[in-house]
Amino acid sequence: MSNLMSGRGTPTRLLRRAVAAVLLGTTVLAGGTALATAQPTAPAAITAPLPPSFAPLVERVQPAVVTITARREATPAAERRAAPSLPFPPGSPFEEFFRRFGAPFGEPDAPQPPRGRGGSAVGSGFVIDGEGHVVTNNHVIDGATAIAVTLTDGTELPATVVGRDPKTDLALLKVTGDRTLPYLAFGDSDGTRVGDWVVAVGNPFGLGGSVTTGIVSARGRHINAGPYDDFIQTDAAINRGNSGGPMFNLAGEVIGINTAIYSPNGGSVGIGFAIPSNLARTVIAQLKESGRVERGWLGVRIQEVTPELGQALGLGEARGALLADVTADSPAARAGLRQGDVVLRFDGKPVGEVRDLSRAVAEARPDSTAEVVVSRDGREQALSVRVGAMPGEERVAAAPDGSGDAATDTVKGLRLAALDRNARAGLGLDDGVTGVVVAGLEDGAGETTLRPGDVIVRVGDRSVATPADVASTVAEAEKAGRKAVLLLINRRGTESFVALRLSQA
Repeated sequence: MSNLMSGRGTPTRLLRRAVAAVLLGTTVLAGGTALATAQPTAPAAITAPLPPSFAPLVERVQPAVVTITARREATPAAERRAAPSLPFPPGSPFEEFFRRFGAPFGEPDAPQPPRGRGGSAVGSGFVIDGEGHVVTNNHVIDGATAIAVTLTDGTELPATVVGRDPKTDLALLKVTGDRTLPYLAFGDSDGTRVGDWVVAVGNPFGLGGSVTTGIVSARGRHINAGPYDDFIQTDAAINRGNSGGPMFNLAGEVIGINTAIYSPNGGSVGIGFAIPSNLARTVIAQLKESGRVERGWLGVRIQEVTPELGQALGLGEARGALLADVTADSPAARAGLRQGDVVLRFDGKPVGEVRDLSRAVAEARPDSTAEVVVSRDGREQALSVRVGAMPGEERVAAAPDGSGDAATDTVKGLRLAALDRNARAGLGLDDGVTGVVVAGLEDGAGETTLRPGDVIVRVGDRSVATPADVASTVAEAEKAGRKAVLLLINRRGTESFVALRLSQA
């Protein structure tokens, strides 16, 4: 206290001088070395000037943004098609909002008509070439008996459907007019950064030509809408009717197609999602070429590599996509891929998680050749695969839970029984399934993903037929200092891998 008071001023004056020095340090950037220590360390982008106005950008791109009107006939069948459906599986965190409020996560894009009457859904779209091709969302035009495209000058043109892709919720339309329409170009969505400015143009609630702005809030969002989820999240206001409309960067390029919102009340709460342009570009190109999308197919079933599985597989970290099953006589089988391989790269693209592999394979053209890098027995190996064409819906066998009445032995808290005739009948398994049944769990099992009724087919690389086989193989792994051992299990007719933790040293 005395030292402060004995200086050139009071403590208050000294504090004011210190604050003034810091403030000057943020503005006088060209001063001498005395000011250098007061300069801020924040990123230079923070000091970049904001756009004085978005008007020049909007004036340039808005003429190519259109309103989509999808008319539906007044028949019971049409009513069923027009009814909104959940674009995510049961149990999604967004489902409860839809159930409670009737507010869509994936937008139906218009107030639903009363039952028994026809009606229209209204959404957005944009022209992509001088031939009159228009991009929108599939859910905007799904079930429509007639589609009209309205230009910014009020001209209404009939549209035909060139092709649709429900898996990515994209559709391509075609209009014919007496003049060449203004059109937009796709940009590179991979170059978009979190924090970048974006502009959304569309037809919310039938108010055509509406413009909103915001930033990219996140990238690579997975919202359980489908196997190819990779959404751009934005806080630009997106509402019902915006679906199918473009999201622009400041260069006026389309870097996303507005598709969905997360909302408890049907209106924008600052969480909107757009399909990245790089995903849309390949889908739209195929729709334009052939009216349909052909996706690559390997013939594998994959599962996530958890940290426990990563240890058991000798990866050192959780990465890649674990092959839980390889379909016989599939492209993967012919290439030499095996159950238990972990795919680390596909066609030069790193596979950090399961959906990375799903998207990379889907984007590969059928009959093309790709290099697949896998981890097998702790070592990397490169294989060449000729990609096939994705077949129809996959069928997965199901069987009731059960464990039979056989005598049990306990291994690491797992009550195990031989897969005898009674157990096989109770589980609904055919003679081709072999292994040891998990009859129950004891307190010593700790945290495990195994369930009663699971059939342990292999422990590590060794097939098992009795509880003693499991016990001896687990004991060997424990003696070797392993922290976890890999189990191949059959659950309700479907095989997958789990990691069984061992005693810690």
